[in-house]
Amino acid sequence: MDCPCFGLPMDVGVFRSFSISVLSSVLESSSPLSPQSSSSGASVVAIDNKIEQAMDLVKSHLMYAVREEVEVLKEQIKELMERNSQLEQENALLKNLSSPEQLLQFQTQTQTQSGSPTSGAPPTLPTAPGPGPTA
Repeated sequence: MDCPCFGLPMDVGVFRSFSISVLSSVLESSSPLSPQSSSSGASVVAIDNKIEQAMDLVKSHLMYAVREEVEVLKEQIKELMERNSQLEQENALLKNLSSPEQLLQFQTQTQTQSGSPTSGAPPTLPTAPGPGPTA
């Protein structure tokens, strides 16, 4: 089973077969119940104990799987935050290096593409490109 959101393989089959084998071994380790012993309180307590052990085992496996997934997600968040910071720095640099005319042209293009200008009328483009940034 793959998680479509993150592209991570989640091998539930291994977990399931391991849990089933452990559960069956736990349940088989108890003595078989006869009609005479099934009515006694001791056999009911033994069955309850086996069920509780099996539930604890399933719980510990699920907690382990959740912890692993949390670690993977934390790593992805860290990588995405680093990438976002890098893109913000690149964006600030590009804004500083561009001329006001280029910024205006970019704003006009983004407003045209989105179809919803922020002001009543879209800004007009300069007829002749001005000089580039001066150093």
